[in-house]
Amino acid sequence: MSRPAYLGKMLLHWCEACNVPVLGKRCGCGKNTKKVEVTPPGDIRPAFDYDIKRINSVSEKQFNAPLISEGHLVVLNKAPYEDRMDEIIVDGEVLASLRFEIESCEWVLLPRLEGARRLFQGRDIKGLKKWVVIEQEIVPFILKKGASVLAPGVLDADPEIRKEDEVVVLNPAGEVICCGRARMAGKEMCEEKRGNAVKPRWSGEPKPQKINSAGQSWEDAVKANEKILDTMIENSHTFIKNVAESMNMTVSVSYSGGKDSLAVLQLVDETLDDYEIMFADTGLEFPETLENVKKVTEYYGKELRTASAGNSFWDSINVFGPPTMDTRWCCKICKLGPIARLIDENYDGGCLSFIGQRQYESHARSISKKVWKNPWVGNQVGASPIQEWTALHIWLYLFRTKAPYNPAYEKGYDRMGCWLCPSSSLADFLQLKESHPELANKLNSHLLDYAERMGLSPEWVKYGLWRYKRYPRVLQELAEKKGISLIPSQEAPKELHFEVATGYRPCKAGGMSADGSFGQAIDIETLEESGMLNPIGNVSFIEGAASVAFGESRAQVFASGNVNGRSENEKVLKKLMRMVEFSVRRALLCQGCGICMGHCEHNAIEIKEKRVRIRENCIHCGACIEVCPLIKFI
Repeated sequence: MSRPAYLGKMLLHWCEACNVPVLGKRCGCGKNTKKVEVTPPGDIRPAFDYDIKRINSVSEKQFNAPLISEGHLVVLNKAPYEDRMDEIIVDGEVLASLRFEIESCEWVLLPRLEGARRLFQGRDIKGLKKWVVIEQEIVPFILKKGASVLAPGVLDADPEIRKEDEVVVLNPAGEVICCGRARMAGKEMCEEKRGNAVKPRWSGEPKPQKINSAGQSWEDAVKANEKILDTMIENSHTFIKNVAESMNMTVSVSYSGGKDSLAVLQLVDETLDDYEIMFADTGLEFPETLENVKKVTEYYGKELRTASAGNSFWDSINVFGPPTMDTRWCCKICKLGPIARLIDENYDGGCLSFIGQRQYESHARSISKKVWKNPWVGNQVGASPIQEWTALHIWLYLFRTKAPYNPAYEKGYDRMGCWLCPSSSLADFLQLKESHPELANKLNSHLLDYAERMGLSPEWVKYGLWRYKRYPRVLQELAEKKGISLIPSQEAPKELHFEVATGYRPCKAGGMSADGSFGQAIDIETLEESGMLNPIGNVSFIEGAASVAFGESRAQVFASGNVNGRSENEKVLKKLMRMVEFSVRRALLCQGCGICMGHCEHNAIEIKEKRVRIRENCIHCGACIEVCPLIKFI
């Protein structure tokens, strides 16, 4: 299991009188609340009907009984794990965890003691599954010493139990003693005279079920948290007002179709009159998201500016290969680049964007300032008014204001964004097959084609191994167990691979020289039309060659793919050769994302027919070179 990360305060409490979650020590009814111990980071969210049905479906499959009864508010806490795991909280108790197992590609319920009591106590165990009954004499050893359940102490067990199943251990009176993992099959537990039968995860003294009255609604939860919400909202309003007044920039709200950006939009709308809505259509949005953007724009009655990536992802995947968690080129090509281009074309001097960023989302965001500049979007200042909010703050606020949230949240998704994001869990891709099979099939087809070209097996696609450049240990072990090669048997195409052929050497006439080669012909006409050498220095072209001056140094690029450089200084020469390599690659492989536009302060970059062109008014600062995704990711 991944290590718990404290990204903010652990805020979940529960009012036992109102039987609702509260994000503080005192409920709106005036009574004190009890703290609910959950795994960090503690970004609690409501369970929708779909989530509850999935939990009960898994529970019925495993234990032949539903975990959650009707009429109870349920909240979920995403806990660190190799894929996806949610803690299930009902009536102020963590009942169980719902975990997605990568190897079996199935959801598994891991009950805790209170969850096990709700499943088993008061029911005839013969109608249930995955139970083990032990002798009363061994109960104290399990409770006091945390010992494993040994086979000789087992009185009876469900014969359908398989090794590694999650099981519930009962005393002869039918009371729950512990929950854990089976170390042998059910029949073996009853027949063997030695060996571990069950390894406990949770154990405790027998207790009755603790079920509070049902019938609460999310409106009740909103009311219980009203004062807490008022304080958070007031602080956010003040932040928005102060930031907007301190910067002489046009204000926009970056709306993604997700809950966080919707909360920010609602907060800005309550604070400012003059703002615009900005949406980055990556070409990889859920249909529900596109529909929601239309609905939200109408609801708030503001101008919508859309940065569209069109088909950029599918046009670029053959250049970059499938995106991974380590190399998410898709974010730059399909989102940040189009945003930078949109800002450059519509906002003179850039813009201030209020963005739905929260500290509970990741370590990087937990240490981020509330006002920042994204290095990939140089013409935008970002500001987050909800940095300290948890997901439950967001949802209670949206329920309270009745803001039109994305209906995809009610289909089992806990986050919105590109439907093929490599940072999504394998569970999310399984969900995609169910909710949007046409999208899942499109992605699967591309990945299988890529795997075949690279000599990788279909299992490399099935288990989501394409999402990694550096594989976690658990996936390395899975691949070894399944005989899945993680190393391509075919070489990836070398996109303009550049080598300095004979190193850097002294010239007879003084100074240093170097010869390099791309190993293929270079289209000099395309190089000239793109103006990509301009950021280096003054450029001239003759038939079959280009020459660029970098101060007192100079390099020549020939149509044959050869490059020659000369300089008085070896360090300067190395920098020149590197910039030439980058610039030629940009000219010939440009994806037209527009990232470079956001870094040019002199309006020297334009995009024509999805290709970047650098104008003659370029001042040769080179700021646009290394920010290009082609340089970052190839």
